[in-house]
Amino acid sequence: MTVLRIGNASGFYGDRFDALREMLTGGDLDVLTGDYLAELTMLILGRDRLKDPTAGYARTFLRQLEECLGLAHERGVRIVTNAGGLNPAGLADAVRALADRLGLPVRVAHVEGDDLTARYPGGLAAHAYLGGFGIAACLREGADIVVTGRVTDAALVTGPAAAHFGWGPGEYDRLAGAVVAGHVLECGTQATGGNYAFFADGDIRRPGFPLAELHEDGSSVITKHPGTGGFVDTGTVTAQLLYETAGARYAGPDVTARLDTVRLTKDGPDRVRVQGVRGEAPPPTLKVGLNRLGGFRNEVVFVLTGLDIEAKAAVVMAQMTDALAKSPPQDVRWELARTDRPDAPTEETASALLRLVVRDPDPEAVGRAFSGAAIELALASYPGFHVPQPPGKGAPYGIFDAEYVDQGAVEHTAVLHDGRRIPVPPPHDTLVPRPVDEPPLPEPLPAGLPTRRAPLGLVAGARSGDKGGDANIGLWARDDDAWRWLAHTLTTDRLRALLPETADLPVTRHPLPALRALNFVVEGILGAGVASQHRFDPQAKALGEWLRSRHLDIPEVLL
Repeated sequence: MTVLRIGNASGFYGDRFDALREMLTGGDLDVLTGDYLAELTMLILGRDRLKDPTAGYARTFLRQLEECLGLAHERGVRIVTNAGGLNPAGLADAVRALADRLGLPVRVAHVEGDDLTARYPGGLAAHAYLGGFGIAACLREGADIVVTGRVTDAALVTGPAAAHFGWGPGEYDRLAGAVVAGHVLECGTQATGGNYAFFADGDIRRPGFPLAELHEDGSSVITKHPGTGGFVDTGTVTAQLLYETAGARYAGPDVTARLDTVRLTKDGPDRVRVQGVRGEAPPPTLKVGLNRLGGFRNEVVFVLTGLDIEAKAAVVMAQMTDALAKSPPQDVRWELARTDRPDAPTEETASALLRLVVRDPDPEAVGRAFSGAAIELALASYPGFHVPQPPGKGAPYGIFDAEYVDQGAVEHTAVLHDGRRIPVPPPHDTLVPRPVDEPPLPEPLPAGLPTRRAPLGLVAGARSGDKGGDANIGLWARDDDAWRWLAHTLTTDRLRALLPETADLPVTRHPLPALRALNFVVEGILGAGVASQHRFDPQAKALGEWLRSRHLDIPEVLL
């Protein structure tokens, strides 16, 4: 059968507004996807729905579609998106109303069954991660636009691929290949040079969005429209493959993809071929993302300038502790960022930042009393006292938990444009994913080579991200010699030494020799997830770049 060209026009809720039009006009496509959901997005949409029961979906998508629906219809491009969020039926109705107003004969279907909020009292939003066969059912029945709620990001690709090629639930290798392609596409321009460790290799000022040319055997070529910015090479694809993954088994509702079988090869300018992917039966359970309100938080940043930074910090810390002593917040965290330099040429570079974050179930405990205590010190604390902005009244924060339910406990349903409902059965065969055996590593470099103290990032790329309260850091080497060194040097103990924040946390290392990569999972570093804003970088986006900046002894032949 023909190659299926699937593009992506959104990696998150708030991505580049013009991307939908750019992808529709930039070259040939069969399907255009849009990924709008993340753990934090579900919390935001849940709060929207509290205010308005008809809300809960990504309104940006509707505005984008108003400009581009006619264009997609004219070019015969089908659109698949998870912009339905917490209310896919509501968005599907809104798209139908838009099509009627524009006079376009567009068939709109949606997928439901992911909403399990009623099963979790006290939860703001609880949604199972569905697979791609509900999407496939909608497309097979003639849908031009398919709206979903919480499906896996890769399902936006596996669904169209299964519909186009006629794949069944047991064709694991083909499905796994589509999962890998979907995972590369899901974050948009992260596959075309965005957020890329070696960004200087190309012009990333306005990277184009990626697309995948999928084949019937599950292999694909990752590329982009001609003439668009950014670049696609084995490094950009490797980086995205490592993003927010863990071990060799990448489990999903349709298939468990074996990331240790992925083979990447250059296939021409801005083209990377992905092949060899093996798949296994999916797990018997579905992941459920449970978002709930965790309480209220507030923060203030004190600017400390010039001399005696530590002493100034001690003064204001003691003052705030005394001021809050009568009713102290449940959780109080101080963090001193030594951004100051000696003999600095500007006031800003002579200053350090002392951040105070407080949390409590009671909004009053982090509200006016906290804000007042901080501002009342303005003329009565350390010399040079000032804050970038005064604290507000406090705001709610969220907590993310991952729960699991049996695949058969969810009523996965395709709702067609004519109102028919097609149930999507759970997989017939399942397999509990287990860690793979430690793969053989390459021979280490010869002992005794001259070394030089240098940043790790000179020989390794990295990409990091969040999964609930955990973070992953994927690192890869750009050539075989660098891989031989990296595989034997960067142990879990060495990682803990380089990143002291991880010293007391569980860290697991997953080697992926076919990608010349190591993937580390650091448990608990993000507390209760991104919405809790547990640390300075709450989604661990720059954790890998911090690691790349750390110095260690590197063989000179690699530098």
